[in-house]
Amino acid sequence: MRVLVLGGTRFIGRAIVEDLVDNGHEVLVVHRGASEPDDLPGVAHVHVERSQLPSVAGQLRGWNPDGVIDTIAMTAADADVALDVLPVGPRLVVLSSMDVYRAYGALLAGTVTDPVPADETSPVRDQRYPFREQGGPMAAYEKLDVEERYLARGGAVCRLPMVYGEHDGQRREEFVLRRVRAGRPQIPFGPGTLLTTRAYVGDVAAGVRLTLESEHAAGEVFNLGERHTASVELWARMILHAARADEIELVRVPSDALPDDLGLSGAAKQHLLCDSVKARAVLGWHDRDPMEALRRSVAWHLAHPPSAPDPGFEADEAALAKVVA
Repeated sequence: MRVLVLGGTRFIGRAIVEDLVDNGHEVLVVHRGASEPDDLPGVAHVHVERSQLPSVAGQLRGWNPDGVIDTIAMTAADADVALDVLPVGPRLVVLSSMDVYRAYGALLAGTVTDPVPADETSPVRDQRYPFREQGGPMAAYEKLDVEERYLARGGAVCRLPMVYGEHDGQRREEFVLRRVRAGRPQIPFGPGTLLTTRAYVGDVAAGVRLTLESEHAAGEVFNLGERHTASVELWARMILHAARADEIELVRVPSDALPDDLGLSGAAKQHLLCDSVKARAVLGWHDRDPMEALRRSVAWHLAHPPSAPDPGFEADEAALAKVVA
């Protein structure tokens, strides 16, 4: 297939492009040009701001894609500008998030609303724009708006959980790994009971490709998440094990004493556990062994530490002074 990818140079988009190329697809990546690593697959690129997509409409339509994967539609405006430019006919896949579920809103609010696991028919948030109060570019963020527009065009939606792996700009393992690098013997930790579905970036990429390739995906929504989910505490211990740092101790402290980057280990009423049975049955998708995936991810992150200075451990020391007996 000839596949046009909107985004495609960072983390999830990058992994999707690599997976498409590895499976014999011809790819055109459309992105701003702000990030184009040297080790990306040798595919064609079009550099354009998303808001300026109409300026390259003829070029994109002339490329005659069989499918389109939109990796970076965050707002209604993002979806509209892309769909206005794209030709009618190619298969459409857009990346969404499990933050659309009502359970996510409850997790943010510290309430409880829903049983888990959530599947694709579970209630979604009735409160939109979850980050509006933050202002800035995230104020208009709403994956529900994006989903509605793509589904109306017969597109397929892939709802993603917390994705980890190589090239992760959000550094989801860093809450443990920065303490490993510093040789900290203890990490202050809350109850760590939260269950929130994750997925390895390589598995997500394969799931997105399978969605595009499937003749049964049009107009459908698919969760793409791991089969078995560890609690936040177990996840931290798995990261330590993958980093060969099992000697580091997780020390229980009150949730209100936790450093900011350890907040996920605090008390939570609502879990965000999601079911991916539909993707496994319809797409034939599966996830790899979680420890194998985590070892690969941890090795990459240890070899590529963040460029920003570490904020230090004053908050850790203050929290450890409040150890729960």
